[in-house]
Amino acid sequence: MSEIVFLAGATGAVGTALIPLLKDAGFQVHGTTRRADRLGALEDAGVQPVLVDVFDAPALAQALDRIRPWGVIHQLTDLPATLDPVLMAQAVANNARLRDIGTRHLVAAAESSGVRRFVAQSIAWAYAPGVQPFTEDAPLDIDATGARATSVGGVVALETSVLGAKGMVSTVLRYGQLFGPGTSARGPAGTSPVHVEAAAWAALLALQRSAGGVFNITDDNPVVSNVKAKALLDFDPSRRVARGHA
Repeated sequence: MSEIVFLAGATGAVGTALIPLLKDAGFQVHGTTRRADRLGALEDAGVQPVLVDVFDAPALAQALDRIRPWGVIHQLTDLPATLDPVLMAQAVANNARLRDIGTRHLVAAAESSGVRRFVAQSIAWAYAPGVQPFTEDAPLDIDATGARATSVGGVVALETSVLGAKGMVSTVLRYGQLFGPGTSARGPAGTSPVHVEAAAWAALLALQRSAGGVFNITDDNPVVSNVKAKALLDFDPSRRVARGHA
């Protein structure tokens, strides 16, 4: 396999774990960052670095038109590394804006450059109150208020853009609360956690196997069901990334 994958958010926690998996699977990886000081780390990981901001739609479209990737994986977030409560109010708004505007720009660039497969990160704790465990067809909490309304609005915008993309197989992965290397939690936290490396495996499996749609990506738990991902993607929440290779 020699297809090119455009990894948006390559220096984040999931992106970092995903790079070796993509490379081991034979993909050529072009990874994005907004920061010039991170370009060297991407090169060291065997990635073709792309310095671009998804809010700059013309630059993003130009990058994808030049690279012409077969697949795009969207792992972009805009949250403080430690989820500092003092910073979170503004971070929630920033993250929702990224999920909305940034995703629209990325989808548009992918459509115009002929991308065949698109995988995007969403969240598994945006469901409306109801019968548990929540499956992927359960309604999202569009009647939420306050900061949760902002967050859910960003999720709805992201998923609408991705699932409405034309000319490609589009998949949304609703991750549980991430823990592990590069995240703010060493161990499981929240009602539906998932290890960051299991989340990375899910992204690779979705790129390779998904026929499109939405999948919950979580550890086994009573709140959010991961049955669909296990059945259709062969997702295993206990799977981890081998260390010591690029």
